[in-house]
Amino acid sequence: MTIEEIKELIRLVNESGVADLEVERGDSRVRIRRGQPFRQDYVIPVPAAPAVAPMPVGGPPAVAPDSTGSSAKPQTLEEGHELVKSPIVGTYYDSPSPGAAPFVKIGDTVEPGQVLCIIESMKLMNEIESEVAGTVVAKLVENAKPVEYGEALFAVRPR
Repeated sequence: MTIEEIKELIRLVNESGVADLEVERGDSRVRIRRGQPFRQDYVIPVPAAPAVAPMPVGGPPAVAPDSTGSSAKPQTLEEGHELVKSPIVGTYYDSPSPGAAPFVKIGDTVEPGQVLCIIESMKLMNEIESEVAGTVVAKLVENAKPVEYGEALFAVRPR
């Protein structure tokens, strides 16, 4: 995590009034607190998580919407396809700005390091890049929809 990113987090904490923020990326971890000094013996009460129904077995949906919002023909996700997953919680965007062409479409060939989408998190735009060379066989998230950490965004058939 760079100093500029940490400064941006501090600015966001000050502007939003949030009392405590902790961000972890890889081996880096930053905790920002406002107000009283940190006390080791203080425990923040956390409400119990609601019960969650088990996820159905079978993997991601078989129909992937395209950039126009219509459904593409059903895609069978075969073994060997690489899933590109969200590294953060945020809002998924398939293009650099509203009205612009999407970064990738189903059937496009991608290379490692090529930008596939953007995930907005805490008012920061994070470019999500492909880690494999191959062909995009499915887009698993609709534009401007929220995504969770680890949620599958794309399926790519490696070369």
